Formats: sequence, C-alpha cells, structure tokens
Amino acid sequence: MGTETHTHPRGVGGNTHNPVFTNTHIFLPGPHRPEVRSGHTATVRSTALTPKPCGPERKPTVEWPLMRRYEGAAQGRGVAADGWRVCLAHSFEELRQPYGAGDVPLRDVLRHVGLALRYFRWWVKKTRIEKKKAFIDLLCAVPLQQIYGCPFGGIGGGTITRGWRGEFCRWQLNPGLYHYETVIANQFTVCLRCKGQTIYQQVLSVERPSSLQGWNWGYCGHYAFYHALYPRAWLVYELPGQQVVLTCRQVSPVIPHDYKDSSLPVGVFVWEGWRTGRDEDVEVSIMFSLQNGPGAKEAGSGGHWNEPFTFHKDGQRVAGVLLHHCPPVNPFTLAISAREKAGTGVTHVTAFNPTGLGREVWQDLLQDGRLDSPSGKSRLTEKGEVTAAAVCASCSVPAHGHKTLELALAWDMPCVHFGSKEKLHLRRYTRFFGSKGDAAPALSHYALTHYEEWERKIEAWQNPILENSQLPSWYKSALFNELYFLTDGGTIWMEVPPDCRAEELQGPAGAGLSHLLPVLREYGRFAYLEGQEYRMYNTYDVHFYASFALIMLWPKLQISLQYDIAVTVVNEDVQPRQYLMCGQTAQVKMKNVVPHDIGDPGDEPWQRVNAYLMHDTADWKDLNLKFVLQVYRDYYMTRDSLYLRDMWPVCQAVMESELKFDTDNDGLIENGGFADQTYDAWVVHGASAYCGGLWLAAVCMMCKMAEVLGDTEVQQKYLGILNKGKEAFERMLWNGKYYNYDSSGSDTSISIMSDQCAGQWFLGACGLDQGEFEVFPKSHVLSALKTIFEKNVLGFAGGTMGAVNGMRPDGVPDTSSVQSNEVWVGVVYSLAATMIQEGMVEEGFRTAEGCYRTVWERLGMAFQTPEAYREKKVYRSLAYMRPLSIWSMQLALERRAGQAQAPAQLTQGHSHP
Repeated sequence: MGTETHTHPRGVGGNTHNPVFTNTHIFLPGPHRPEVRSGHTATVRSTALTPKPCGPERKPTVEWPLMRRYEGAAQGRGVAADGWRVCLAHSFEELRQPYGAGDVPLRDVLRHVGLALRYFRWWVKKTRIEKKKAFIDLLCAVPLQQIYGCPFGGIGGGTITRGWRGEFCRWQLNPGLYHYETVIANQFTVCLRCKGQTIYQQVLSVERPSSLQGWNWGYCGHYAFYHALYPRAWLVYELPGQQVVLTCRQVSPVIPHDYKDSSLPVGVFVWEGWRTGRDEDVEVSIMFSLQNGPGAKEAGSGGHWNEPFTFHKDGQRVAGVLLHHCPPVNPFTLAISAREKAGTGVTHVTAFNPTGLGREVWQDLLQDGRLDSPSGKSRLTEKGEVTAAAVCASCSVPAHGHKTLELALAWDMPCVHFGSKEKLHLRRYTRFFGSKGDAAPALSHYALTHYEEWERKIEAWQNPILENSQLPSWYKSALFNELYFLTDGGTIWMEVPPDCRAEELQGPAGAGLSHLLPVLREYGRFAYLEGQEYRMYNTYDVHFYASFALIMLWPKLQISLQYDIAVTVVNEDVQPRQYLMCGQTAQVKMKNVVPHDIGDPGDEPWQRVNAYLMHDTADWKDLNLKFVLQVYRDYYMTRDSLYLRDMWPVCQAVMESELKFDTDNDGLIENGGFADQTYDAWVVHGASAYCGGLWLAAVCMMCKMAEVLGDTEVQQKYLGILNKGKEAFERMLWNGKYYNYDSSGSDTSISIMSDQCAGQWFLGACGLDQGEFEVFPKSHVLSALKTIFEKNVLGFAGGTMGAVNGMRPDGVPDTSSVQSNEVWVGVVYSLAATMIQEGMVEEGFRTAEGCYRTVWERLGMAFQTPEAYREKKVYRSLAYMRPLSIWSMQLALERRAGQAQAPAQLTQGHSHP
C-alpha cells in the first residue's frame, strides 16, 4: 500500500530572491508582440519574435487548414502525424446559431401551436416551479463556443475538457450535468532559469483576464499549436527568444477491451522541454495551478479546503496537493501532482486566492523556479470565497537536449446521487480504488506510473490504422476524435452492489435473464447521454447508430447495456402522463416494448425510464426492431451464445409487439401517420423505406437467430413473413431508382431519404447481405445509393457538407419538416459505411468527408459534433451520440479487407472496384 503524508520539503535549491526582476517591464513593438512583464529580462528581445520561414524539412505530410496563422518553426516532440491540428491564434470566421423558434417556418408554427403551448407550460413547471433542468431545453440552448479540445479522464468517472488553447473549460463531474465555464486560474506556467537567474516566466495562455493580473498573460498564440488524436492531445509551445520548445502531451486511459484502467478519473500531462540552441543548460519549471471546484455556483458555498500530500509505492514517489470540494451533494477531491524522480524537484503552494492579483505565487516561482511548499492543511473557505493550489515540477534541460516532467490531474467522486437523491451509486473505479473518498493520492500515483503502459496499448490499437497510407488523414482524425463522446457524453459506469440479487435487477415482471447478474456484477452498468443538450441516458433509437463504437472497442459494455434494456422491455410503468406532441395521455412505459431511454440524470436512471415525453414511443416503429438488430449484431461480433440465448425470448416478445403494426398482413409494417421513429419531426404514412427496411432486416435476423438456436418453429414463421414482406416492400416503395420515402402518394412520398438503406447497413455489417440472405436486391441497393450520392450529397451545398436527410427528385432539399432538410452527422457516417459495404468506397469517403470538414474545420465544433446542421445559419444539439457511427465505416473497411475478426490488421486497398 502507498503511504500518504502531509508535509513536503522545499525541494531542490534555495530561496534566492533577486530584486532585479521586481517590477521589470519590457515592451516589444510590432504585430503579435506579447507584453513582457515581471519575470522577463532583457534577453527577451524583439528579434526573437520574427516569424520563421517554413523550411522544406518541416513541411507537413497533410494539409492543416487551421494552421495558416502558425509562425513558429517547432513541430514538437512525438506529435502524431494524423489528427486535428489548430494554431492557437486561429479564429473561426463562421459563427452559427442554435436552431430556435425564429427558424421554424410559419406553416410549422401554425401546425404545432398546441405543442408549443404544452411545452411552454411544462417548461415553466419544471424549471421555474420545481427548479430542475429540462431534459431538452428548447428555450435556453447552449451557445456555441469554438474552444473545445480533448476531454480528460477515463470512462464513466466524469470528465474535464481542456480547450485547444489550453483552457479548462467544460466540466462533467456530477453525472450527466455540465458546467460550461472556463476557470481562469487553471493554468500551466513556465519558468526558465539560466546560470542562477530567471530569464523567462510566462503563463502559457493567450488570455488577458481581469483576475490574477500579477501574472504574465498574453502568450503569443502564433507560436503554438494544438494537435488532437483522442485519447491523446499535444500542445506545442515555442518560447520566443529562449531557443526552448515545450511539448505538453495529454494522456487519458481510454483503452479498448480494458475494463479497469479505462474507468479511472485521471489523466497525465507529460511535458517535454527541448533545448534547440545555446550551449548552456537551462532549468525548466512547469507550475500547474488549479482552482478548488469547477467554477460553478457551489464553489462559493464555503467549507472547501486544500492539503499537500506525498504518496510512496513500489519505489515511486508522487507529491502534490489535494483540493477537497465539499458541496452538500456529491462531494469530491481534485488532485494535482507530479512524479518525483532523479533530477526532478516537486514543490507546491497549498492555497492562494484565484480572484486576486496572485503576486505572491508569481514572485515565489520567480525567485528560484520553485514554490515554498508550506506544510499543513489550508483553512476552510468562507461562503463566497474560492481557493486554488499549485504544484511545480522542475528539471535541468541540457544544451541541445531534452527532459521530461510528468504531472497528473485526478478526481475522486466515488459515491454519487442523481437528481432525485433516492439511491447512492458507486462508480466503476471504486472496485479498484475504494469508495471512501480518499483515493485521489493513489489514483495520482497510479496514473503517473502507468501512463507509459497506457500509451503503448493506445499506439498498438491505433497504429495499424494510422500507418495505412491508403486511408485519408481526415478519416483517421475523425475515427479516433469522435470517440470523445464515449467519455464526455455525460457517461456513467456504475457498480452493482455486491449483495444485489437477480430479482432486484429483473424488476417486478421478472425478465428471466439467467446471465444478467453475472454480467452486471463483472462489468457494471454503463450509460451515456443522447447528447449534452438532450439529457436522456442510452437513447435507444440513436444508440443504434453509435453502438458500433462500443461493440468494436468495449463489447462487454454493449452487452451490459443490452441487458439493462432487456430488463425494461418486460416491465412497465403504468403512471399516466401527457405527451407534448399530441397532447394525449398514456402510460409512461408499456410492457414488451423497447424504451426510448433509461432515464434522466436529473431524476433516477434505470429506476424510471422514458424521460422523453415528446411522443408516446410505445407506438414508435423503430425501437423494437433496433433491439433485435443489435442483439444479432452483438452475437455476430462476439459469438457470445449465452447472451444470444438470454436475449432470444425478449426478441420474440418485441417482434410480437411489432407485428400489430402490419395492419394488412402483407408481411410489412406500416407507419402511423405521425413522426413515429428516430426522425421525430418527420411524418411518415403507410409503408416506409426507413422503418420497412429495418423491419425486413430484423425479420431476417430472427430467422438467422432461430437457425443458430435450433428453433425451427420460429424460423419458419419469420421466413414466411420475410418472403411476403420483401415482395410488398419492393412493390410499394421501389420506383426504379430508389425506395420512396413512404407509400402515401403525397407530395413528399417520393423524397429521396439518405437513410433509406439503414436495414441493409446492419445486414451488411453482419454478413447477411448476399446469397440466401439477400433481403434487398443488390442492384436496387446500388441504384439507391448512387441516387443518394448524386442528389443528397453532390447536389447539396456543392457536395461539401455530407448528405441532406431528404432531397426532392428535382434536386431541391425536402423542406416538409424541420428535419428533412438537415444533415445528421451520424446518419452520414452510417450511409458512408453502407456505401463502403457495397463497394462504393470512394463515394463513401467523399460523403463522410463533407461532415468532418464542415464540423471540425469550418464551424469550429471540434469535440462537440452536433446532431444536425443545415446548409446555412443553424445547427442543432451540440455534442451528440450518433456520430460514433463512424466506427461502422471502420467495420465495413475491415470486412472488405477480409479481416473483420482482427480489427487492427487492415492492409488492403480501398479503391472503388
């Protein structure tokens, strides 16, 4: 076991104050010249800031459109070749607005007056009377900030997002709830000393805040860049005039097929200092300052305190400061620390006022590149008072050489309540580090002594894809960076209590799932939000798309999630409520139907499902089908026969429920004349390409599962339905080029829906798209995809923004609903995967590239990929689940390469045959 103490020596070196640095101000003329304040000597001359030419030796191998304002020469140490790269001086010119009431066409306003009135009444009751957050707040959308970078931390323990300029700016520590606040005191500061004197001291931030004005702000962003390849990121700083380059590598333990370290609420900042010139050594100090709390209202509630710590284990020593944050609900501890090793000194300041000038901290560092390291705890903060702490790591960098400093950020919120405060839940990582709230020192030590192992595993996973020269660089960036949502989607990963019995989990109806308890005990319960603005856990119609990331990378979490859904299927909630779209009253959850979601973090997830109250989703046509499709897909990917046997009765139950939607007994279900599927504002009448296609795919998979399980009776039943349904689908919807949107014969029924081949997408992913399992004629599928590519992709926004959901045959977007003329990023990625499956590889990449370029390079929506955007002006629902479907593109590529069982071994070409 590690040992924890609360004293720390001063560290290496004395406290030699040199008065020459006090109140020294040097101003450098010219554009982009930062103000040089206390801590800079005359060695920092204007000549050092002269832009350096880009020599041929450092031309990038890929185009970096966001790097045009980068004037430095440095490329950093160990920075990945592929990813998302942006100069800190970059500014995004196009600023979009969230979709609002002013964007609704008049005809839709008139059509939905009742909905608007019901929603407004509900919103007032929820937010003004009950003082709770709305699960979807249509009146107070989160404004777009074009600032976000890789989130920090593993899966399910909360996340802290660091922006691409280095800010700590998005907080999700309370499960599912976000604070969008940049805490200005959370910074890295560099101090350089040479021959016993400080020659340079700078906050590595381009900000010029109103607080902490005793610090030297305003780093020149033209000499630094950010590079993200999730779960790692790099910030490269060239220090003007110092011939020193700093590379900060951010590492989080997000490792496929790892169910321990991937759950840890930790991350590491590895700082590499590189001496590019001069013959003398330079001492480099990196100070990491952090405010106690996320800057939200509870930070001023008082009773918070800090204390220094050291932790020894296995011959390794870590030192830092614990920041105990003590709100009434969900208290937690933050820890900043550094690894002590030969040649590295670690010092600290226990507490300082982050709202003041900060001169005492600045001068302390300035004197000798170290902090005073007082012993003992800080006092408790008063109400309205905030406190901060800092840790400093120092080492000597030899001339023309480099050295590494390792710092960590950890947080320990082991026991959490959701909004209802009814149950206490333990996070997954408590299995390994305990639930007493004292794990932050051990977590810090573990992170700093294991991050190198994490990186080896991350590289072993990513390198086969990154090193494939036939894959475009933008795709490599999109594939890995879109995974941010698996940790930063309000994600929770909870333990099942060790004394929990199967009956407690199965619910009053008793699901009869024999392996439910072993699975949940071993792997816990996993949930993530539909979106950071659409606050519902495991929204199932959307998870259908996103689930490819889970089943390919953390399959046991997908299996666990499916068990939770299966339990809810056989149970019901008879409590009545009014649904806002239609105004009718119905029960919350019907038996033998798949729920829309498993709950709101503002309430009690798992216990009360279906937070969504826009529609009564018991009448939705896609949810039951998507459960069946995922069950077989999961079995196909894992060959887990115990799982398949457990899910088989549930699949039969939901398909029996679905059969009632085949009102004319032709083997094909009909939609109900309202928006009864994932496109919940796009009305469908009669047979439809989307739901009809999903239905036939699910029927096909029922036949295949029955065959695997030896259930001949069920197999024959669904074979008969399949044969009838295929004939009806082709007869009612095929028009010679593509499948009509629906069979209603209305003006919009012949619209070209980009998602019309969703059933074929899943069949192809499971190897059920040819031979005896050819549900949709191959020639029809290819014709439909080519029509979509021609009309919805190339015919929309010049082919540069992905595929619009609906397009009229004459080449004009379908504006019949608020969703038909949107681009849904996750749908585009699944469409691209379908194209790749069918051999249209070039078209698939072209289709998906439009979304990546739009979101990540043009609109500044990195690490907050929205559900939807239109050609101009607006977007909808930032930071959304569905774009994780990009992993189905990777699966399609692997299947084409003949190596679907070895995801890392993609070596074949991807040219259009």
